[in-house]
Amino acid sequence: MIKIGITGGIGSGKSVVSEIFRLYDIPIFDADKEAKRLNDTSPKIRKQLIYHFGSDIYDNDRLNRRKFADLIFSNEQNVKIANSIIHPEVADCFVEWCNNYKERPFVIIDAALLIEAGFNQFVDKVITVYAPEDIRIERVMKRDHISREQVEARMNNQMSEEEKIRLSDFVIYNDNSRSLIKQVSKVISDLTATASS
Repeated sequence: MIKIGITGGIGSGKSVVSEIFRLYDIPIFDADKEAKRLNDTSPKIRKQLIYHFGSDIYDNDRLNRRKFADLIFSNEQNVKIANSIIHPEVADCFVEWCNNYKERPFVIIDAALLIEAGFNQFVDKVITVYAPEDIRIERVMKRDHISREQVEARMNNQMSEEEKIRLSDFVIYNDNSRSLIKQVSKVISDLTATASS
């Protein structure tokens, strides 16, 4: 089994690329979705988040995502604290999840913070989905109904695209000019050749 990590900055379209891989019958672990689930259900995460950020971070047994986002996007120290609480739990879940797919040639973890969270230590290959900054900003403004400044603030809390690319084995360009399906197909073909050699 080859474990693949897919990452990309906010608005890069990594989730779209993951869905294309899913069409090839490759199991996908959505780290962002799993983190949201664990934020609501893990007693360990809840206890630590309340300890650091106060009990009003939860509403009716669910994490108040807006309040949480406001706390972390504006403060680098808060980001580090939140990540140190949440990421190890997500990593444990991914390792356990992989055990269900031992017979499959490939599995994928889709994670915005794949490298920053250290999830790349659990994978064999890293794919970065790249899109030019202007395209990413437009996508996120439209998707999240937020201002350019808010998008840029979020981007500033992420590793640069250049650094992600430097640490990747493959780059998929989502710049509205190249076929995502062809690029995904080529990556699968290259990985299949690697696995059988």
